[in-house]
Amino acid sequence: MRITLDALNVLDAIDRKGSFAAAAETLHRVPSAVTYTVQKLEQDLDLALFDRSGHRARLTPAGRKLVQEGRHLLRAADDLESLVKRVATGWETELRIAISDLIPVARLYAILGEFYDAGHATRLRLSEETFGGNWDALMSGRADLIVGAPGDGPPEGGYNVRPLGEVSFVFVVAPQHPLARVEEPIPESIIRQHRVIVAADSSRHLPPRSSGIAGTQDILTLPSMEAKREAHCRGLGIGYMPRHLVARDLASGRLLARKVATDIAHPRLALAWRENTEGLALDWFLSRLSRLDWVEGIID
Repeated sequence: MRITLDALNVLDAIDRKGSFAAAAETLHRVPSAVTYTVQKLEQDLDLALFDRSGHRARLTPAGRKLVQEGRHLLRAADDLESLVKRVATGWETELRIAISDLIPVARLYAILGEFYDAGHATRLRLSEETFGGNWDALMSGRADLIVGAPGDGPPEGGYNVRPLGEVSFVFVVAPQHPLARVEEPIPESIIRQHRVIVAADSSRHLPPRSSGIAGTQDILTLPSMEAKREAHCRGLGIGYMPRHLVARDLASGRLLARKVATDIAHPRLALAWRENTEGLALDWFLSRLSRLDWVEGIID
């Protein structure tokens, strides 16, 4: 190979330090060794990397391009070295965490900060899932850990579960909606006459799930729980929302909580991960998330 990582490292040092002599000192080499590396590379590539016509050698356009692109290779090599070391010590290269949209992602930011402050280099990839999409992400391999997996998992098993608790749901309508003026508890027969808003199940392979739908009721399906919340506030339909996600809207009057004759069960949330999954990053998050301080105000 004509271009080596060592040669790229030498060029990078020369460019950063401004001279062959300073680069040699940084690399703990004699100046002649640095000069030889550059001359050998120029000879192998059959082109000039430095313009030596002036008092000080300067990179040619080709040399500048080589240094710029070479730095990407140097960083990649450093990343590869770190990756191999992490694998050897039991830390995963990457941990994929899927979070139920019943839990605001921001609840995990402090925990992510703790992870990085501890010096752990495992790459983290977070995604958001709705209803059965949480279990689907785990079973299909899109996620290694599910935070807030709702309800029961697939009957075929193959995963571990650690309960978090129940989430309180409330039936909400906008103040301008007709059901805001109906006597409570609102019977099912009247609820069926109005459009219900649901968040789309993000499952790709498992059967989709939904809640709060009555018979042939008109349905407005939206892509996320946040979109569903806003649609409720605008009076586009009725339905259930996690109480903690609409607490401010209830306090400000943008939404009203209404009692209904037939209520729904509060869903149970859990941490879930596949059986026989090993890794220090996964263990770290399971230990930290099991403390439950991060779900205060969400879990009953």
